Amino acid sequence: MKAVIFAYSRQGIRTAERIEAFFHGSEIRKFAPDRFSQEGFGRLPKGGRNFYGEQFSWADALIFISSCGIAVREIAPHIRSKTTDPAVLCIDELGHYIIPLLSGHIGGANALARQLSKAVNAVPVITTATDINGRFSVDSWAAANGFIIGSMERAKEISAAILERDLPLCSALPVMTELPDGIYSGEQGELGIYIGWEKRDPFEKTLHLIPPVLHLGIGCRKGVRAEDIRDAVSAALTKENIDARAVKCAASIDLKAEEHGLLEYCRSANLPVRFYTAEELSAIPGDFTGSEFVKSITGVDNICERAAMIGAQKIILKKTAGKGITIAIAAERKEVRFA
Repeated sequence: MKAVIFAYSRQGIRTAERIEAFFHGSEIRKFAPDRFSQEGFGRLPKGGRNFYGEQFSWADALIFISSCGIAVREIAPHIRSKTTDPAVLCIDELGHYIIPLLSGHIGGANALARQLSKAVNAVPVITTATDINGRFSVDSWAAANGFIIGSMERAKEISAAILERDLPLCSALPVMTELPDGIYSGEQGELGIYIGWEKRDPFEKTLHLIPPVLHLGIGCRKGVRAEDIRDAVSAALTKENIDARAVKCAASIDLKAEEHGLLEYCRSANLPVRFYTAEELSAIPGDFTGSEFVKSITGVDNICERAAMIGAQKIILKKTAGKGITIAIAAERKEVRFA
């Protein structure tokens, strides 16, 4: 975690040092006014709108040891979206109370406040409705468990409705724990939650929680265009009714490590790509669509399926070929746990 701690008094500095101990192993920045010069603390400038903006963009969490008013004034010009803003917390200079001000759910401010409160013997002051009513917080849970929220507007609908009634949840992934307060297992209704990588709408209004667990295995001829790979991937995802946001990474053989079209596609799709030797691919166990011709050229009988399976559990789309491109898709194992 990257965190910034702002202190505005001598007592605040002492509290900041207590807070810093909690973040052992994290990347920490600390700031205080010049008149309270202290080793390990950077200079806190006056009228520092750009300064606070830089910290806001850099950090996962901003911690103000100050009044709420100071914190609100400094962060206000930089607030953009609950999906991207960092967690912002305010702590009084004596360290009695910890108040999440921003990004309580997706940014993790509520969870951080609870953890900090135990570490420094403070009281967390949580104000979000789902938390104080003990109801399931869909955006908080999704962020903490690595799921992509399909629509923030629909997530807001879920959060508002769940305060009034229980809502159904349908999961294509194995659910390993009991469901929390506010949701029940169901596959129909006006409003509900679907967990999975497929484009399914079991409810009249469905919130999709998408697990980014799919691996693309890609084989291609020399000189292939990025546009052709994009079209081939799109066709493969459409064939399996897969939401593209579920794709986590791409992989191929090391002979393609300098293939411009493949690299350009992965950059444009914001996908990390890894390349493996023929020996590494050949060592992957499984039933693959082998080709003696491919083996004679590359040293391995199948590139796309084997590459997709590295770090994954099962193939969900075997090799599809067209225009000198082969595509396979494999999935990591992902379980749903609420406790």
